[in-house]
Amino acid sequence: MPIYMDRHDVSESVTADAIAQLHQADLKIQDQFGCRGLTYWFDEKRKTAFCLIEAPDAKAIHKMHDQAHGQVPNRVIEVEASIVESFLGRIADPEKAQNTTLNIINDPAFRTIMVISLKRLSLIQKDSVQFKSSLHNYENAVLNLLNVYEGTPVKQTENHFLVSFKSVSNAVHAALAIQLLFKDFRNDITNDKIVLKIGLGAGVPVTEKKLIFEDTIKLTERMCKIIKGEIIVSSEVKELYNSENSNALSEGENICFLTQTDEKFLNLLMDYTESAWSDTNFKVDDFSKPVGCSKSQLYRKMILLTGKSPNNFIKEYRLNEALALLNRNTGNVSEIAFETGFSSPSYFSKCFKKDMAFRLLIIYLPNSGNNSRFRYLSELN
Repeated sequence: MPIYMDRHDVSESVTADAIAQLHQADLKIQDQFGCRGLTYWFDEKRKTAFCLIEAPDAKAIHKMHDQAHGQVPNRVIEVEASIVESFLGRIADPEKAQNTTLNIINDPAFRTIMVISLKRLSLIQKDSVQFKSSLHNYENAVLNLLNVYEGTPVKQTENHFLVSFKSVSNAVHAALAIQLLFKDFRNDITNDKIVLKIGLGAGVPVTEKKLIFEDTIKLTERMCKIIKGEIIVSSEVKELYNSENSNALSEGENICFLTQTDEKFLNLLMDYTESAWSDTNFKVDDFSKPVGCSKSQLYRKMILLTGKSPNNFIKEYRLNEALALLNRNTGNVSEIAFETGFSSPSYFSKCFKKDMAFRLLIIYLPNSGNNSRFRYLSELN
């Protein structure tokens, strides 16, 4: 039977005791609706409650809540138990709550989300044994640091981590420690063509989106992808950290703080980019209306946040998408050029040749044979 998480936005007067009573009322009648309440989270500060329920469908949850106490959820999404446990640390009542009559749980579901990304800008030779060993050691060291700062890896792929923290302070301290660790790693491989990006966002598991923590993850991934700096911190993370620590976070050369206005701009920009980037008729002027600013304002804002002009931004975005397709051998250069929004294969090749980093990546495609490499190189020339 599927598992769902629902969200209840409650009034200021609601307490943890009251939520526990509502939960008990659910448990008394849950069998009538084929449901099984697993646990819940309550945030006294933000006045939000989240229930984890095994149920035949979302309608059964609404009906159960309505009959038990009338407090129907504001939103219900389907979730996977393992993912919930990775983000929130449990899928059952905490032990400390099990010896009370009501099993009162005052445990927020609010989390700080960290995205760690290592991006390789150039490859001048195949990965050496030393490089592979250094990268493996670095990734293990990152995992050890996350453990020290009580961060839980939710997902790990090559050169990419998605991590959940209960403590915003621990998340920030972990990011700073990983940044220092990266400097040693880069010195060890004597290669400055690898870029570290760490995004820190914060939010709750259920919003208007379909997936758990989707809003927070999407924003944090986007921060990592296009905002300049090694560590990019959302407005909420900065505010929460400063409220918990006497030494406030200070912006430096490699640390960037976003405002709520910046975050709104970023999401509008990326929503439109992701929908239009492959259209060969797309023009930079088309950006202005979706993000709600003039052409000059757009230019200033993008230079400030991304370090790139609108023209360079969309060109680099397309090149990154093209590179991913080339690495997967999904077609020849001409096919991929048109697929990624370039007006002609010749212009596509010119863009790659102009940027040495991209050209070297094409020459030394990882996990592909020599024929593939030289085919792409020949086509680009």
